[in-house]
Amino acid sequence: MTGITAWWLAYPLLGIFAGFIAGLFGVGGGLILVPFLFMLFTAQGFAEAQLMHLALGTAMASIMITSISSMRAHHRHSAVRWDIFKSMAPGLLLGTLAGSTVASSLATRPLAMLFTAIVYIASLQMVLDVKPKATRSLPGPLGRLLVGALIGFVSSLVSAGGGFMSVPFMLWSNVAIHQAVGTSAALGFPIAVGGFIGYVLSGWNAPGLPPYSLGYVYLPALLGVVLMSFAMAPVGAKLAHRLPVKHLKRAFGGFLALLATKMLFGLLG
Repeated sequence: MTGITAWWLAYPLLGIFAGFIAGLFGVGGGLILVPFLFMLFTAQGFAEAQLMHLALGTAMASIMITSISSMRAHHRHSAVRWDIFKSMAPGLLLGTLAGSTVASSLATRPLAMLFTAIVYIASLQMVLDVKPKATRSLPGPLGRLLVGALIGFVSSLVSAGGGFMSVPFMLWSNVAIHQAVGTSAALGFPIAVGGFIGYVLSGWNAPGLPPYSLGYVYLPALLGVVLMSFAMAPVGAKLAHRLPVKHLKRAFGGFLALLATKMLFGLLG
């Protein structure tokens, strides 16, 4: 088996896992994709200066496809609050454009450290099953726009669909858990669109990129991942309405922390 063939097999396998996780937890799948893509790109000998940017940009592009599948699956269960989506989407789009621009200006090592820190926070939230006490209703249109911009900005730095922030926000605002998860899946789309555009533009003339790159998006990996993640996201979404997700989420949070740690130690050598 040639090296090229091995990579083409690895990317769809990664897509199966990421798509299932995206549908199950209402996340974009980027928190899973980035560490694995980082490791795969390192093994392929890509330039170190571009490793993290390529992993983030490719993951964000894949979320754009996966989130559509996950969103449709949750919509069939009447679990998407489209009023929330419409009011937060513009802020999410602007926030991710700004965040991806900031990320592109950072060197790989500081960016990897920032990614790891944010993932640790997200994984701790999942392990402890943190649920903010529902004490109020959703803020008005301006408040949702600003919250969306903040979630989009942070999400673009780690190529996440924003679920680790948007779900707690909606729970705090008295949105039912299944609606929060379903709406979070839908909110992953504007986050991914803004991030995709930002990473493509910021990496357009970057030196040392591998062949078949569109800015900071590595197209062979994107194709391999989305072929399977799009098919698997509805499977995860279906199970989300049947299984006790709390215990699975704790296990997933621990797994995320291990992945981020492995990626960081690998980078720091």
